[in-house]
Amino acid sequence: MNNISDNYTLHNGVQIPCVGYGTYKAAEDHQSKTIQMAIEAGYRYFDTASFYQTEDCLAQAIQDSHIAREDIFISSKIWKTEMGYEETKTAFANTLARLRTDYLDLYLIHWPLPFPGYEQWKSLHYNTWKAMEELYEEGKIRAIGLSNFLPHHIENLLQHSKILPMVNQVEFHPGYIQETTVQYCQERNIQVQAWSPLGRTRVLQDPLIQELANKYQVSPAQICLRFALQKQILPLPKSSSMERMKQNQNLFFFHISKEDMYRIETMPPLGWSGEHPDRGTCI
Repeated sequence: MNNISDNYTLHNGVQIPCVGYGTYKAAEDHQSKTIQMAIEAGYRYFDTASFYQTEDCLAQAIQDSHIAREDIFISSKIWKTEMGYEETKTAFANTLARLRTDYLDLYLIHWPLPFPGYEQWKSLHYNTWKAMEELYEEGKIRAIGLSNFLPHHIENLLQHSKILPMVNQVEFHPGYIQETTVQYCQERNIQVQAWSPLGRTRVLQDPLIQELANKYQVSPAQICLRFALQKQILPLPKSSSMERMKQNQNLFFFHISKEDMYRIETMPPLGWSGEHPDRGTCI
């Protein structure tokens, strides 16, 4: 990746921007101004979800921007309580209505389990994925994928599916790199995306991240995002200020050395959200 306009290519040939904008909590006041600002800052890939309650605000921001729909990449997700064959079809129709569009660029299953200890997850995945495959084959979704799925979840899905997931979106940042899941996906040409790519405040204030920010003359956030890109992972940062929105896209003028990448990769555990796909909230 050499600039913000570059794309990754999913295994079905769909081009996806190399950096996106995460809309979680981007419209807590039910206004679209923060997302409008992100469009003005240059973002063209927006990650939303039914759970975020930002789909309608994203639709309004896109409409107000007067940018053509085909020039905006929109991803959304089906929530835990919406899984199942018929439920997925209904949830998808509701998402399209809120987004005021007749197709999605990417649609993901948000979490693998409706709640910790759910025993019928294997059949639930199969039925949900079957509905998504049909929507994909009908041309209503350009790419389908997963979010927060671990290798054993994906293995089950592969045994009962026609179409390999194109994406898996997971929590990823310095101090929490999910090496097994990332390697599993990359070996199967499943594009990994990073939610919470900046971690939490402790990550940005970590001595190593601060040291490298000074060394490369960038912000701690830029170190985290560049780290993801060099791992071939697509980051989805969030911000509410124009300055940081632009800064979070300015990632292509420096390169983290191999030695410094090793140092980040071997940081102690730091900044984990506490959300585990099988166990729920752990901290």
